[in-house]
Amino acid sequence: MPDPADPHGAVRRRITYVLPVYNEQDNIAVFHAALSEATDARSDLDFEFVYIDDGSRDQSLERLLELRSADSRVTVLSLSRNFGHQLAVTAGLDLVAEGAAADAVIVMDTDLQDPPAVSVQMLDLWEDGVDVVYGQRRSRKDTVFKRSTAYLFYWALDRLASIEIPRNVGDFRLMDAKVVAEVARYREHGRFLRGIVAHVGFRQEALLFDRDERFAGETGYPLRKMLGFAANGILGFSTAPLRMISRLGIFISLLSVLLAAYVAYVRLFRPDQSVPGWAFLGVGMFLLGGIQLIMMGVIGMYLGRVYIEAQDRPLYSLALVARDGDPPLPRRHRDMGQDDPGALL
Repeated sequence: MPDPADPHGAVRRRITYVLPVYNEQDNIAVFHAALSEATDARSDLDFEFVYIDDGSRDQSLERLLELRSADSRVTVLSLSRNFGHQLAVTAGLDLVAEGAAADAVIVMDTDLQDPPAVSVQMLDLWEDGVDVVYGQRRSRKDTVFKRSTAYLFYWALDRLASIEIPRNVGDFRLMDAKVVAEVARYREHGRFLRGIVAHVGFRQEALLFDRDERFAGETGYPLRKMLGFAANGILGFSTAPLRMISRLGIFISLLSVLLAAYVAYVRLFRPDQSVPGWAFLGVGMFLLGGIQLIMMGVIGMYLGRVYIEAQDRPLYSLALVARDGDPPLPRRHRDMGQDDPGALL
């Protein structure tokens, strides 16, 4: 590690990268080489690279430990199972917030879709006084389906969310230490970090960049996870679906009145076209049944989130912490059923 002070006695600032990893064994070495090359341009800063293995099923953890043995700036966290991208990032942010002396944190994925050179450009805006620099995609090399669903998601989020969440923005961002400390206070399980960062506030600015293709491997966000992630974004930052229930109820009620008027018209003025008994029963049963199921489904999603939060379970469990100079994370972040904190290297 470089000396924390320069020859003139000034304290060098420290930048920590939080890098979630899930089945990225073919990307790790190439990504780290690109990141090291990019950060070498800022020899005036000290860097730490915190890789979080999110229960990978390939050789990602072994590759990370090999990387650590070759580069002392590398820290490795290993979750006890796959908890998901957002919780893997949270584990890295917790490490920084609870003891690591970092002046700023940069969050990015390790598939080389987020260019390491852009992360260094974020440092210039941070040094100019910006507290949060988020990478905003100017272009993206994704499938038509992925681009279309992303557009629909951000369109819906923009209209439903109670706060302004920038469009075409992922978790690729720089955060000042004081922002990281605030984000760490948010402990909900259904995490939507880009919404949490927007909710925290502070001075935030965008840095436009062109998003590349994955270097290797497959995405860790299939359609099922994408839908769950979108639900966390909408339900976590908006009560609009609950308000829409009452509006939908009013609309269905008015529609039922119109249909009842139509049935009465046919019965009175065209009795030869009416079938006694079926109309009111059919209209009432299907309309009321449909609206009740919709309402119960929306309320159930909110109630389910309340139930999960009321359990107050740990967000994640750590199986391994490989880091120099600092003690392991507090016990509340570990598997509460284990007495041994795990393998500490």
